[in-house]
Amino acid sequence: MGKGDSLFVGLTGGMGCGKSTVGKLFAEREFLRLDADETVREEILNKPAVVSALRDRFGDGAVTPIGTVDRKALAGIVFRDDEALSWLEKLIHPQLWERWKELFDSATDQRFICEVPLLFEKQMENWFDSTVCVTTGSALQLQRLEQREIPPELAYKRIAKQLPLARKCELADFVILNDGSLEFLREQVDALAQCLSP
Repeated sequence: MGKGDSLFVGLTGGMGCGKSTVGKLFAEREFLRLDADETVREEILNKPAVVSALRDRFGDGAVTPIGTVDRKALAGIVFRDDEALSWLEKLIHPQLWERWKELFDSATDQRFICEVPLLFEKQMENWFDSTVCVTTGSALQLQRLEQREIPPELAYKRIAKQLPLARKCELADFVILNDGSLEFLREQVDALAQCLSP
């Protein structure tokens, strides 16, 4: 996709492994950072039709008193109910891919780093020239999720909905280890950014 010599890199990993930190480090190296969760949060979930569909499906509990999506309440619903999660993904994902395809198709000589938590789960490998997985130890992963105020029960449920981290590492073209210092992480991103660039 895209025009000229654009480069599309898919970035994934487990929850709490540091995808966003790695994405921001790539952005410092002149990659255009796209975050699937951010696109959903700031664009798609703000569409009136999406808010209306969520209210129809889940009731007023999924919507705040001012008419916006209550993302914390929504997460609490769908990550405890496989059918609800599947319904939500069918509502949201096509709109996400459509939005990103517009950006990709209009790109000229641009390097993209695209954060996609479910990259392999949704068979999106073919969207990208290369894929990168960020990994970390399970204890550190859960500690980071606790710092984000995600209850352990919900954290385990959300992690269980994804491919095992080891399998993501096997599928990725490149793996970044986020178990050390920020400087160690930066060095890995520097090396990889240089390797990926034409």
